[in-house]
Amino acid sequence: MQISKFTRRGLLAGMVGAGMALAACDNSVGSNGGARIDARADSTLTYLYNRYPDARQLAEKSSGQLVMPLVTEAGFGLGGAYGRGALRINGVTVDYYSLTQASAGLQIGAQQFAHVLFFMTDEALQDFRADAGWVASADIKYAFQNEGDRLTADTITSSSPVVAVVFGQAGLIAGASIEGAKYTRIIP
Repeated sequence: MQISKFTRRGLLAGMVGAGMALAACDNSVGSNGGARIDARADSTLTYLYNRYPDARQLAEKSSGQLVMPLVTEAGFGLGGAYGRGALRINGVTVDYYSLTQASAGLQIGAQQFAHVLFFMTDEALQDFRADAGWVASADIKYAFQNEGDRLTADTITSSSPVVAVVFGQAGLIAGASIEGAKYTRIIP
């Protein structure tokens, strides 16, 4: 019986700790939400294209991009991530989305990162927009830069319906993944 109480307390403490860590990392958008998300999305894309010029080729081939300028992830056994971003089609914001993610396992720390989802087909973009809570799955192709700070050639010519570019990681958790993250349309 005591083990059961200890487990529940530990679980509750882990959840509270992860929640407090996420709350301490400011990725809120304030009262002028849409304008602030758009400004952050512009900044994120400028950084991405300056740092990884080959990403422009992905953008030119894509039907649309979901730009998540700031995702905050924290965990202590149990963890979570949260961020807000803009869906752009032909360079124009058409919707705003939030990302939420929960995780459990051997993890401790916090980090922030940005990512862009490139929808490489009209069908992938339509499926994303039609789903009330789209979940990133294992069929997303991740783009990685090689030693020369260039995206790999197979990424540029990818036939995957969705390509994710994760970049700008800062913090104490190794790696950043969006697999299992849930994207939900929001009104900022």
